[in-house]
Amino acid sequence: MPSPVSAEPLVRVEGPRPPTPARTRTERYELPLLAGIAAVAALFFCWGIWHSAYHAFYASAVRSMTDNPVAFLYGSFDPANSITLDKLPGFLWPQALSALVFGFHPWSLVIPQALEGVASVVLLHMVVRRWAGAPAGLLAAAFLTLTPVTVGLGRSVTEDAPFVLLLLLAAEATQRATAKARLRTLVLAGFWVGVAFQCKMLEAWAVLPALAVTYLVAAPTTLRRRIRDLAVSGAVMLAVSLSWMLVAGLTPATARPYLDGTTNNSPFALVVGYNFLTRFHALGVDAAGTGSIVTDQAAPHGHGHGTPGMGDSVWKMFSPGLATQTGWLYPLAALGLAAGALMLWRRRVPRTDPILAGYLLWGVWLVTFFLVFSFGSVTGHTYYMGVVAVGLSALAAAAVTRVRRRIVLCAVLAVNVAWCAALTLHYPRFFAWSVGVAVALALPALVVFSVGGPRPRRTALAVALAAVLIAPTVWSASAMSLRYNQPGGFGKIGPTSTPTRNPADALDPAQQRVLAYLDAHRDGARYLAAVPRWQMAAPYILSDNASILPLGGFTTQVPYPSATAFHHLIDTGRLRYLVLASTDLTHRAGKARNVRGTRGTRGADTPDRALVRWAVGHCSPVRIWPYTLYRCGSAAHGG
Repeated sequence: MPSPVSAEPLVRVEGPRPPTPARTRTERYELPLLAGIAAVAALFFCWGIWHSAYHAFYASAVRSMTDNPVAFLYGSFDPANSITLDKLPGFLWPQALSALVFGFHPWSLVIPQALEGVASVVLLHMVVRRWAGAPAGLLAAAFLTLTPVTVGLGRSVTEDAPFVLLLLLAAEATQRATAKARLRTLVLAGFWVGVAFQCKMLEAWAVLPALAVTYLVAAPTTLRRRIRDLAVSGAVMLAVSLSWMLVAGLTPATARPYLDGTTNNSPFALVVGYNFLTRFHALGVDAAGTGSIVTDQAAPHGHGHGTPGMGDSVWKMFSPGLATQTGWLYPLAALGLAAGALMLWRRRVPRTDPILAGYLLWGVWLVTFFLVFSFGSVTGHTYYMGVVAVGLSALAAAAVTRVRRRIVLCAVLAVNVAWCAALTLHYPRFFAWSVGVAVALALPALVVFSVGGPRPRRTALAVALAAVLIAPTVWSASAMSLRYNQPGGFGKIGPTSTPTRNPADALDPAQQRVLAYLDAHRDGARYLAAVPRWQMAAPYILSDNASILPLGGFTTQVPYPSATAFHHLIDTGRLRYLVLASTDLTHRAGKARNVRGTRGTRGADTPDRALVRWAVGHCSPVRIWPYTLYRCGSAAHGG
């Protein structure tokens, strides 16, 4: 039975490969086309960057991180280095450096993300080119550029823009290491994975099956040496991955900020419990024993709930909420994956064949991340899907350039056009005209591709690909409108995108009065004030770099500061005021009434509520509508 993949790799037999030139000749068209693709990516990422908004939680940390090395190292949320983000800070280090160079502005935080996005596009071209040739490399770069999630990442401040780039660097190093069984290059791959760990923690390790299987199967050396090389690279990866955790764990708690997301100030609880095990609550995993905060809010910092219909299963990946951002090329990528599986099943290629190595790399990459995100909670946040888009782009490019059975490729292209049409029509008011254009292009192109001669077939294939790409291109290009994407947020693109309110354009008049009063009555205190929510602290940090203490961390469930520490701050004059909004007083009074009969209920009483109740009962109120400032300490009655 004829194989649907290129005959070249399938007719090889075990044995030494013929020598190949040290450097493949670059086609004359390749560099100009690659430059054009990179320019389109840069345009998509940077258009409207001057309209960027601050993501209040992350931007507050960046502002604090530019103050001093301790805040930079630990990712302090507030300038006083009281409490960290509820994540490792590695993904914000480039943004903090950019703010130091260009000044602290919304656009200066987006610039590193855009550069990382362009670098990812170029790097994917390089890796796929080595594997499947220049046309495949260009197609993979174009596919990645025109996938909406990629455009969103280049315009966001989330972890995934640097994360995708670092994993691609690891894949590129693994590809070179596999070609010649080079230990030092494989160690470099382990180093890149370790750096990626500083961005997204244990999610970085999800790439290890793809890298390890590729080297273990395809490296041209003995099995014993392959295992040894992987062990050495793994040791380096582990050391780099755990470096921040070791520094935080070995530093006395009094010499560093409290680690948000934990009940015990432990880096293990932050990384393993709060940012990993809590993501699999649907599978019955309980993270409470790790010292992690366990709450419905222990999730990425979005402003909504999961997309409707997105349960934890593989079908979640096909839901319009995720697929319109990531999955436009599912049919073509499935064909590429099937071609690789057929090659592996037939075993008619040498173990060390680079084509086989490429299929192993991208096939295991895509399947692993697909399954991880199918059963791990992403709460509707599409930016997680950046690494999935990379695998889809590589395998879809391989399908187009390596599948030789025209009838198979023609059928899959038709299915892909229909799939794109279905995703588009799920939002019938969002550029639905692209469906008609895609069908009008696809029908004649597929007919010619099926029955035409060699030259017409090439043109017809290009037109058919344009038909497939028109819908994702329209979605990606819509990011250039503030209506469908605002730089500086979470990067979702299209009709479900919501603008990010910029809390640092200026403090409102009431906040200005509060700030002026606190400045005038600071009396040498370390903190201007404490507040019950980080959202109340962020505007003052962003606009004035003010030292505001958020009680309870991101979720308000963190036992920081403890009651003892809170009273010590007041007794020593380092904290004098607690600021509450009028809604806080009403809300917390109701909670206080309800808590008597519900102390055994999860979340019935929390450390921040207890501190607020104490301050309301023991400190002197100062009314600055709609806020009430409670003056605590020796100057307050009952202090």
